[in-house]
Amino acid sequence: MGNPSRRPVLWRDIAVGLGVFGLYLLVDSMHSAERRAAADRNARSLFDLERWSHIDVELSLNRWLDGRDWLATAANYEYAFTYIVTAFALLFWMYFRRPADYPRARDSFLLLNALAIACFAVYPVTPPRLLPDLGFTDTVVSGGTWGSWGTPLVDGSNQLAAVPSLHVGWALWVSVVLARIASGLLVQLLSALHVLLTLYVIVATANHFVLDAVVAAIVVALSILLVDRWHDRPPVVPPADAFFLHIEDAGLPQQVGGMVVLRPGPGGPTIDEVRDLVRGELSHLPRFRQRLHLPGGWRRARWVDADIDWAWHVTERLLAPRENELGGLPDAGEPDEPGPWTGEIARLVGELAGEPLPRDRPLWRLVVVRDPGAGVVGVVLLMHHTVADGVGTVVQALHLLRPPVDLAIDGRRGPGPGRAAVGIATGLAQLATDARPAGRIPEGSTRRDFAVAGLDLETVRAVAHSRQARVTDVLLTVMVCALRRMRPDWSGPLRERLRVAVPLMVREPSAAAEGNLTAAVMTDVPFTPADPGALLSEIRHRSDRLHSGTRALASHFVMSRALRLAPEPAVGWFARNVYGVRFFHAIVSNMAGPDRDMTFAGLPIAQVFPILPPAPGVPLVAGVLSWRGVLGIGLSADPALLDPVAFAAELPRVLDELAGSAAVAEPGSPVRSGE
Repeated sequence: MGNPSRRPVLWRDIAVGLGVFGLYLLVDSMHSAERRAAADRNARSLFDLERWSHIDVELSLNRWLDGRDWLATAANYEYAFTYIVTAFALLFWMYFRRPADYPRARDSFLLLNALAIACFAVYPVTPPRLLPDLGFTDTVVSGGTWGSWGTPLVDGSNQLAAVPSLHVGWALWVSVVLARIASGLLVQLLSALHVLLTLYVIVATANHFVLDAVVAAIVVALSILLVDRWHDRPPVVPPADAFFLHIEDAGLPQQVGGMVVLRPGPGGPTIDEVRDLVRGELSHLPRFRQRLHLPGGWRRARWVDADIDWAWHVTERLLAPRENELGGLPDAGEPDEPGPWTGEIARLVGELAGEPLPRDRPLWRLVVVRDPGAGVVGVVLLMHHTVADGVGTVVQALHLLRPPVDLAIDGRRGPGPGRAAVGIATGLAQLATDARPAGRIPEGSTRRDFAVAGLDLETVRAVAHSRQARVTDVLLTVMVCALRRMRPDWSGPLRERLRVAVPLMVREPSAAAEGNLTAAVMTDVPFTPADPGALLSEIRHRSDRLHSGTRALASHFVMSRALRLAPEPAVGWFARNVYGVRFFHAIVSNMAGPDRDMTFAGLPIAQVFPILPPAPGVPLVAGVLSWRGVLGIGLSADPALLDPVAFAAELPRVLDELAGSAAVAEPGSPVRSGE
């Protein structure tokens, strides 16, 4: 779900409101002698029913008011304006000051009016003031009140729409909404007084019968109850998230998360203390308290509330001390560097990520990694990709770290509706021409092993700066060059072109952490013998397609909008046919993390590595996360095709070659953080 405090687009709400008003005008235009005769009959039937029930107070109130000109004039103006002013003032106030409560109030108001218009259409009723044979006096006509109903200014108003009374309906709706959002006694008293005053005015001015107000109260209650039920229903799993359920059904667990390496201290937190830490943050982690409801067939899955099995969701594992075999990171010696447990934690990640999360409970787990001698040395957090994308996972994980920090998300505004439409159309055409890659990687296995590597962020930035490239370009160069050195035999089957899927974030700063808000853009890079510098130049030239925006717009549109129109089986077919080796050969995702010292349960964090799930048939998925000057790289690789440990060890060597060639190309080039 989206952020509940995010305001809806105002012009859309105004357009919907005008559409409802258009329905009112359409019903108002249904003039005929037969319809007027039916309305008169219905009005007299109501009046007869009131006489039978002894609630026919309209005539006496009307005669009393008719003899007091100034009071009748005041009543006419109250009838004409106050219900409109109060209703729309409340809506606009809630839009700007109570955005979380506004959608529910807006929807109940729209439904109230839609139900009333439907009643006007099928059951026309003439107002008492237009039935002089019953003895009523039209106070507007007799008093000549300017601007009120029945005067030339609003003479085109619906004359046969007495049931229900929208005046009472709107006033009562205002009172109910205020009762929900305002706690002040004075506000409640004034609101109730307005309802009673409106009830008196509609009857005393002979605009409505008492039963018109009774029907209005029923319509208000019905609209609020129906909207409450609609808003309180479990949130649906949108296709962009359910996409990964279908991928997992094909045989590959889809878990995203993070591997945290700690600098252990004396003792460390107990498992109960870690559980208390997570329990204290549950208000910020709604999906941690929900599980999937899978109705099957053509219906969307939904998130429903569920109990947390703390003995399963938060556990600990003991490690047997071993040497760090995974490469790319030094062993203990420097205070800010991971210790010798890094390799063991990575092996544990591979084991855990290969076990599908059971769908009968919330789709997450946290494992505290403990060394028998050193204490707590790491943490592994995993959640299903249905819960969040990579950045969303980082945002949620930060709630468990200290000090509290908000991850900086690019706040640049997206294109306007017109430019977005043109961009989407252009991007769809570009995606259609991309087609499938020219070559295929040899068939591998469904196994995936996990390994990690670390690259110095300042070195990567310096290389990017010297080559007028982006950090992502450098990372792609390092990955592709290392892959080419390890598997030169792939050059023929791939026809010397490797296609890499690069997820790009389209998450707005106000978006909730849950859900998948990324767009994958494909780029073909040379898979030929080349020195890293030449490969970087070629990738920099080709990477413009990653940043033009049109492909990202189109990809996001398909995932977030177009698939919503498709039935669930079609979403599954789409996921299984477009996500995998038939369309790309590797995934490289670059994400930003915090740049400050942080702790978990009181222990300092040395390094963090992202965990991304594999794609069918794709031998390499690399997640990159910047954390305090280091790019932590988490690698998921098919061991039948690629040795992830050797590949991780090759990455720093390629970066060193790039840095050396950059220094030769531009000696003395300054290195500035953030470039």
